[in-house]
Amino acid sequence: MEKYKSKLQSKQMDYLCEAVLSLKTKEECYRFFDDICTINEIKALEQRLQVAKMLKDKKTYLDIAGETGASTATISRVNRCLNYGSDGYKIVLERLKEK
Repeated sequence: MEKYKSKLQSKQMDYLCEAVLSLKTKEECYRFFDDICTINEIKALEQRLQVAKMLKDKKTYLDIAGETGASTATISRVNRCLNYGSDGYKIVLERLKEK
């Protein structure tokens, strides 16, 4: 398999990835994300992950919008990432399903 190369890749992004990978508990995650993100930024990330999970569970756009408050544009973007993206959502959702 060919090594993945992100459009985001940089020394600074590597440092952020290492920071996230260093977190060991949910509490540490809460503390870090409380500090590094605004409430709106973290809510947007939270919402996109819920949208991805619901799309994988074959929910309709209408159900997803109703339950998450996500716009159809957001749902469409997440769906595009699930189908044609870098497989980030797929990796995380598979691992969470295993728990």
